[in-house]
Amino acid sequence: MHTKNLKSSPARIGMVNYINVAPIHEKWKATVRRDDWQLVEAPPAVLNRKLADGQVDLGFVSSYEYGAHPEKYKILSGLSISANGPVGSVFLFSHLPMDQLDKARVLLSSQSETSVSLVKIILEEFYKVRPQYETGDVLSTKHKDFKAVLAIGDDALRLVDSSVYLYEFDLGDIWKRETGLPFVFAVCAVREEFCTEHPEKLVDIHRELLRCRDEGKNDLKSICALAAPRIPMTEKRCFEYLSAIEYDLSGQKRKALEIFFEYLIKRGDIPNNAVPLKIFANLF
Repeated sequence: MHTKNLKSSPARIGMVNYINVAPIHEKWKATVRRDDWQLVEAPPAVLNRKLADGQVDLGFVSSYEYGAHPEKYKILSGLSISANGPVGSVFLFSHLPMDQLDKARVLLSSQSETSVSLVKIILEEFYKVRPQYETGDVLSTKHKDFKAVLAIGDDALRLVDSSVYLYEFDLGDIWKRETGLPFVFAVCAVREEFCTEHPEKLVDIHRELLRCRDEGKNDLKSICALAAPRIPMTEKRCFEYLSAIEYDLSGQKRKALEIFFEYLIKRGDIPNNAVPLKIFANLF
């Protein structure tokens, strides 16, 4: 019965279709040939919902998604989307300095709860201001209505070139200055029942993801040739951007993730059992 189940239900692996995941994503598409594994590509907020609803078994999701539902998941060791300083694709574009945004209208991207939580921590905890937040599509909304706009991922890369805002605050850079730590924007989370029911299959998938991580990072020039036209951006700029993105989950990054979650627990945004982290690390 167990074997039949495995044949009839391929493992569904969620992959964010943003350019910052391209080193892993492109290597996976080029080198992994498994009929029993199904790749599910979507923006972060969609993958969060699919993983929570059981429509995918594991995948790269917003760090916030793990923190909000720690009882549902484990984190695969060695995998993240993170930055140790400027990230280059998570910006608060603003007409005013951060400390002058109290009560100002601020538009937040609807695409990532992690970045939304991070900008609120930065504004409210670090700069002691409380803006009026609204959520929407940052590319189509009239920016003149807002004093600042949070943009992430490919939207942020596009806005950098066309922004009419005076300031561009890189949230990864501010977090690093304030905490001395990297910031983990996304983790590779796996549903608890998949860990329990398909441990061997999970080990195989985990190993392949780590291989794609290493090969993709070592082959950035060819990855950029594939990914840069999507923005569009030059291959040189794409290379500079992806060179700053990190895909491991070192001890420092696990510490940074727990500190981020502690802020969110204190704010009442996520449950207390988000820490300590639950890590799946059967390979090591």
